[in-house]
Amino acid sequence: MVGFTSYSGPASNFPPKSQWSNFEQIFNVNKPEMLQTGNTGEDVGRIWNAVKQVSKESGIDERVIFCIIMQESTGNVGVRTTWNADGVPTAGLMQASNSPGFPGKHGLTQDQITSMVRHGTNHFKNDLKRFGGGNDAPAIYKALRVYNSGSINENNLSDARGATGHYVSHMANRLCGRRPY
Repeated sequence: MVGFTSYSGPASNFPPKSQWSNFEQIFNVNKPEMLQTGNTGEDVGRIWNAVKQVSKESGIDERVIFCIIMQESTGNVGVRTTWNADGVPTAGLMQASNSPGFPGKHGLTQDQITSMVRHGTNHFKNDLKRFGGGNDAPAIYKALRVYNSGSINENNLSDARGATGHYVSHMANRLCGRRPY
């Protein structure tokens, strides 16, 4: 993709928040991809609503919540459930452990979509607490590594330890308004 950058190393090698796009720009660049999953227009609108609501409730940056959604499920409200290495189901828009999920279903209610976003955001917020709980970019990038893999090598956020190596790099690109695919 044009403008896509591959990031690795410590959190300081990743783009600061001043380079991140605003929520509306990030959402709109990803809207066509969400609509290609089988989502209805209402599903997509309800994702917007859920992200805004849960961000306000949790204090987690709406851009981070939405980019996790896109990285984990392409915004597909009917995404399939997977299982982590411990055999725990990871479901829903944010593919979080023990999250509610609605595999193969679209046209969901606002409550169903919000429940998936709330569960995944709470999971991320717990990961963020390991790094001081703040909303600064370095803490967010470190928490994203933990969200994806359960562990972290702070000297190299692309060290996946059995998970997705490019996860944090793709998230950084998404936060800057680029689609990694």
